[in-house]
Amino acid sequence: MTDHRTHLFEQHVPDFGTVRIRPLDPASDADVVHGWVSEERAVFWGMNGLTRDQVAEIYAHMAGLDTHHALLVTVDGAPAALFQTYEPAADRVGECYDVRPGDLGVHVLLGPAGSDGPRSGWTSALLTVMTTYALRALDRRRLVVDPDVRNTRAIARFERQGFVRGPAVVLPEVDIPDVYLPEKHAQLAFLDRAVALPGG
Repeated sequence: MTDHRTHLFEQHVPDFGTVRIRPLDPASDADVVHGWVSEERAVFWGMNGLTRDQVAEIYAHMAGLDTHHALLVTVDGAPAALFQTYEPAADRVGECYDVRPGDLGVHVLLGPAGSDGPRSGWTSALLTVMTTYALRALDRRRLVVDPDVRNTRAIARFERQGFVRGPAVVLPEVDIPDVYLPEKHAQLAFLDRAVALPGG
């Protein structure tokens, strides 16, 4: 499968393939993303029950923002993950911790296993490429994640990737035109550039 769209980042991962990161297209990528966010395993993503068009509208709104970006991660052209980056100071998480210069918030939703089933090391390989892009290509000093406190699998996965737990916080409800987010009990975790990219 060949994707001729502009890519922001590309990295070949031995034994896995070529991983590319590109801007999410709210229209043409809606089917893939809607399928992912509708799965029970993605309940903490907060989009269960939304229609394809509603998902497309959310990402079309995000595409118009300067502070929040939705990206699609592909492996050899096949969609593999949804990766969102945002400025913590422009997000509700910024109300819950002391934002430092160089911080970048990220959200990660991995696609389901392919037809060959789960592959050992796959998640770590994808996360490594995403964090390398965020820290090196975007020249950031530290990443912050805010998984739901009940999402113990995600928290453990981030810790295996080198993230260090911060405080558990309550992200306030957001209710403004075009955006509604319910209150969220989140576990903050941080990844310093020096940890993820030693010497880099």
